[in-house]
Amino acid sequence: MKRILRIGMDVHSTNYTLCAMEPIIGEDDRIFANIQVTPDYKNILMFIENLKMKLGLDNEYDIQCGYEAGCLGYSLYNQLTAAGVKCVILAPTTMLTPQGQRVKTDARDALMIAQCLSYGGYHAVYIPTEEDDSVKEYLRMRDDHKTALKKIKQQINALCLRHGYHYEGTKWTIKHAAWLRKLELSPLYRETLDEYMASYDEQTAKIERFDKRIGELASGESYEEKAKKLGCFLGIKTHTALSLLVETGDFSRFAKGNTYAAFLGLAPGESSSGDKVNRTGVTKAGNRHLRQLLIEAARGICKGAVGHKSKELRARQSGNTAEVIAYADKANTRLRSRYYKLIRHGKKKNAAVAAIARELACFVWGMMTDNTGMKMA
Repeated sequence: MKRILRIGMDVHSTNYTLCAMEPIIGEDDRIFANIQVTPDYKNILMFIENLKMKLGLDNEYDIQCGYEAGCLGYSLYNQLTAAGVKCVILAPTTMLTPQGQRVKTDARDALMIAQCLSYGGYHAVYIPTEEDDSVKEYLRMRDDHKTALKKIKQQINALCLRHGYHYEGTKWTIKHAAWLRKLELSPLYRETLDEYMASYDEQTAKIERFDKRIGELASGESYEEKAKKLGCFLGIKTHTALSLLVETGDFSRFAKGNTYAAFLGLAPGESSSGDKVNRTGVTKAGNRHLRQLLIEAARGICKGAVGHKSKELRARQSGNTAEVIAYADKANTRLRSRYYKLIRHGKKKNAAVAAIARELACFVWGMMTDNTGMKMA
């Protein structure tokens, strides 16, 4: 029988700390080495080879490496697996950590990772395909520019407010932009505002270009059919649909819809003791980016009349099968009705929107796994 050797790696941009351990049930674990090396995967390969020479491992040991998800992304995983080394990425929120311990060092973290690998105290991170990962990076780059645009808008609004200019209508329309360009300001103030407006125009043009490119990516063979299905839901357009596809990957790895919602951090928390039951907000443990997108989609759902379908939604649903459209319509009606019911019963708006986002995640899972007859969690 092969003996088990686990290598925990606490990885940073400046160094890697490696801990090689053999778990022994009922006794203290056997620590072979705990060293720090420069951040190069070849040093890990050299570390493993030195262990084999020192211990005479040959094929007697089952060797596996692991590290926490973090700044390195999937690069180290891809390098090690390409070199024939078994490797996993551990989801930090699922790792079993010692209680009451206040000492934290790289060496202790590497040992803890090795122990998690040995005793199964973790869930492995899903590794996307190279295509999915590259599309994900593009989508997130677009969102970073959207955040920058929002910041520029805030700066322009603040500049106008500081100097006594207040626009009465809806902001950031064509009329508002024309009003900003016609403000009578002293020369340096005018120059300042013009620079802000130039940045605003540049970011707006970039985002339009990015959105066009995202539409092209979504129409690719790998994503077109699934993206069209997700577009049948209220609040889910091309950008959100493509993000859900590339960042979730295989939807079937989740047993049911509420498991998927928990993966996104949309499940409600609980802090109960004895007879006292205390429900808390959503856990926010999981994929923050997808959680934010579904919250935004839920805000779009929580407007308008129940059962109403806009021309835009009808256009997005066009070309899908009758079963897909019927399932999406059922979801849209249920979610919008449920939101108004929660508000009537005194729920705060943010809590109601989170509840709708959670159910929307369940419907998305059902659509992507063909479990369209499931009962909602």
